[in-house]
Amino acid sequence: MAPNSVVVTIEKPDSSALKVNGLDSSVFLEKQKAVSTKQFTWVLLLKVNRIFACLSWLPMAFRAMFVSLRKRIALSDMSDEEPKSRGRLYKFIKAFLGLSIVALVIEVIAHFKNWNLNLIQPWEVQGLVQWSYMTWSAFRVDYIAPVAIILSKFCIVLFLIQSLDRLVLCLGCFWIKYKKIKPTVAADAYDIEDPSTFPMVLLQIPMCNEREVYEQAIESACQMDWPRDRLLIQVLDDSDDRNLQLLIKDEVSKWNQKGVNIIYRHRLIRTGYKAGNLKSAMGCDYVKDYEFVAIFDADFQPNPDFLKLTIPHFKGNPELGLVQARWSFVNKDENLLTRLQNINLCFHFEVEQQVNGVFLNFFGFNGTAGVWRIKALEESGGWLERTTVEDMDIAVRAHLNGWKFIFLNDVRVLCELPESYETYKKQQHRWHSGPMQLFRLCLPAILTSKISMWKKSNLIFLFFLLRKLILPFYSFTLFCIILPLTMFLPEAELPLWVICYIPIFMSFLNILPSPRSFPFLVPYLLFENTMSVTKFNAMVSGLFQLGSSYEWVVTKKTGRSSESDLLALAERESLSSNEEKILRRNSESGLELLSKLKEQEVAPIPKKKKKNGIYRKELALAFLLLTASARSFLSAHGVHFYFLLFQGLSFLAVGLDLIGEQMG
Repeated sequence: MAPNSVVVTIEKPDSSALKVNGLDSSVFLEKQKAVSTKQFTWVLLLKVNRIFACLSWLPMAFRAMFVSLRKRIALSDMSDEEPKSRGRLYKFIKAFLGLSIVALVIEVIAHFKNWNLNLIQPWEVQGLVQWSYMTWSAFRVDYIAPVAIILSKFCIVLFLIQSLDRLVLCLGCFWIKYKKIKPTVAADAYDIEDPSTFPMVLLQIPMCNEREVYEQAIESACQMDWPRDRLLIQVLDDSDDRNLQLLIKDEVSKWNQKGVNIIYRHRLIRTGYKAGNLKSAMGCDYVKDYEFVAIFDADFQPNPDFLKLTIPHFKGNPELGLVQARWSFVNKDENLLTRLQNINLCFHFEVEQQVNGVFLNFFGFNGTAGVWRIKALEESGGWLERTTVEDMDIAVRAHLNGWKFIFLNDVRVLCELPESYETYKKQQHRWHSGPMQLFRLCLPAILTSKISMWKKSNLIFLFFLLRKLILPFYSFTLFCIILPLTMFLPEAELPLWVICYIPIFMSFLNILPSPRSFPFLVPYLLFENTMSVTKFNAMVSGLFQLGSSYEWVVTKKTGRSSESDLLALAERESLSSNEEKILRRNSESGLELLSKLKEQEVAPIPKKKKKNGIYRKELALAFLLLTASARSFLSAHGVHFYFLLFQGLSFLAVGLDLIGEQMG
């Protein structure tokens, strides 16, 4: 056998063991290294091939994204956004964006040419761009940076105060759960077998052009488990659609003939929005016979036992003016926007309302799903039309008159969340401009009221200033203006705990009441910062009484029902046809109503096709933050870069109306 020959023997057919004889081990290792080198080369080539494939895919992806953006802009409706986008805030953001782009171009040139301000003497300056860079650097150090540092420190202090307030509220909520503190009622509040012991209750359903939800609202109210002779339902219709008025009248008449004590009211002069509607209804002569009034917006579907769970709390508690129930949402999982709203509102009810109700006996009335003692309403001045937050207005005035409130976290009423960003934005504008209107009007009354100094301080500093004014101010100023500005001002850079650690911790606390929403922690944080521009704009308009602060837009409803409602509806429809539901009326016969409905089915009212919007303030802020992220990338800031990048993309998604309901 040759000395350098190789003999390979296989002991077992399925064994991987090899026996090597007669070979110098160094030769074998060299061959193995050669094979490994070839394999490594092939792996590198494969990686390079994949990289080039990705690079070739990127232009196609960017082209597809650009085409989709052009299509979205071309098909979007900017009519609603156009007048607002011409305001001062939008002009300020555009000017800031233009300066940021110019500064970024200069900074990029300086970065690649390795310009160093400390090493360049004035006589060594070459060209206009280098002179501009040196002038900008000297100007920002001497004039801009000191102002930015002072403003950022001021906003950070406000941020810490508001975070401390939220932490205290969470600790209060933990204490309530630990001690199992709940409002209680007397066991013998009312004699179930004797309906005459039940108090007289007025149930009001204010609505305006609520075509999608009027039927389910009336049905839920008419199924209330309360003695019929002790309950009166008022359907307060402010609709300006004559056909819709007839449909609502027909629904009311149907339940009236079933023995339900229900009436239909329509104002000829519809002023004052919801407050004017409620004020008009409370002016009826028969209201004096009732002790309590329950209020439900048109999209709310209370359970039949709602009154039996709320009214007993008034028994033996003459100082109690309001019992507020919690909202529950039938469409909370519809899209990303509704999921994020659910996080906010769960925290609002579980923490803010519950803690304030337990420890202060005061909170802002939510405008619906609550029961008022009519005496408390009358002594507090009744419904006023002076602001767009009539619910908060009456709550503050009742608190100043010494009335106490109770919040029932266990009593929940189904309702809807806005599914489109346009609807949600208009709702938030009203919710954040109204409190500032009210603060201006109520401040003298708060200062001269007879309540304790602690309650006055709570109303002024916590309820109004901290939670209604400071929160939107620092959210917008700190994270949308100062943070991108500091990317061009290294002297005023914000610390990581301001932009990362504390915001994430506070977002974590916000999500605790809705634990199923933990996967949306980061989107929630980004979305809250995105909404800060709308809330800041609304706060300023309300504080300075600008025209947009008096805008009232009815929140659009879709008429979604719960599973039990859908099953009940299917059962009812299987028992009777649409024609059999039309009953004979005094004013017009059933045949006339039937013919009218058939005419409407044949010739439906043409509806304007819905389109997604384009929101220019959000888009301008998106490009501003992305510009700042590019500057942060040059400086290798790390967390600052990623925060600005994702926050900019969040603004871009909202500006293109990609977050909520997508129209065809």
